[in-house]
Amino acid sequence: MLEFEEMTERIIAAAIEVHKALIPGFLESIYENALSMEFKSRSISYKR
Repeated sequence: MLEFEEMTERIIAAAIEVHKALIPGFLESIYENALSMEFKSRSISYKR
């Protein structure tokens, strides 16, 4: 269970970082690319 809590915290932290960096109003694809880059910088594996 702790494993999932830690991963959830890492994912949420990445999403918050993207949210702080970008202003509202962009297309969803912009946020998706930014989150992808943030995941890579934090070594979080993902599938698009």
